[in-house]
Parts: sequence; structure tokens; C-alpha cells
Amino acid sequence: MDRRTRIEAKLARELETIHLEVLDESHLHAGHAGARSGGGHFRATLVSSHFEGLSKLEAQRLVYGVLSEEMVQEIHALSMTTFTPAQWAAR
Repeated sequence: MDRRTRIEAKLARELETIHLEVLDESHLHAGHAGARSGGGHFRATLVSSHFEGLSKLEAQRLVYGVLSEEMVQEIHALSMTTFTPAQWAAR
């Protein structure tokens, strides 16, 4: 299982997402000094009822908490957009 798939599976399991997309954008950052240790660049869109009642910052902190182990070595940068199911439906 590749890194992106592992990250996606963990987010889906821990946050019970109803929509999840994780894109590996590491190739766009080739040669980036901060990523030489092997950590990748990812962009994620997540829809979860776990975000209800949370500010955007709190929702992002929740995601970072779920991925705390991966943030040490596997993820150098993570850009994310979080939605509650109602926010996602209203888009």
C-alpha cells in the first residue's frame, strides 16, 4: 500500500468520512529543501460529521491529530479543506 493510500485509509477510518480525496502533489515540489527527508506534499478534501460544531482551525487540528505519526516522517506538507456533511451538500 502506498503512502497516499495509507493516509487516506487512516483518515477514512478515524474520521468516518463520507467523502475523502487525498492527492499526492509531491512531484510538484521536486527538489524542495524541506522535503529531502522523504516526506511528501499532500492535498486533502474531507467531509465528516466529526467537524460539526468545530471552527475550520479546530477541524484542521483534528486532522493533524489523526495524522500525527505520519506528520513526523511521511508528510512534509498537508493542505486541506474540511466540510461538514451540510456544508458539502450546500456547495
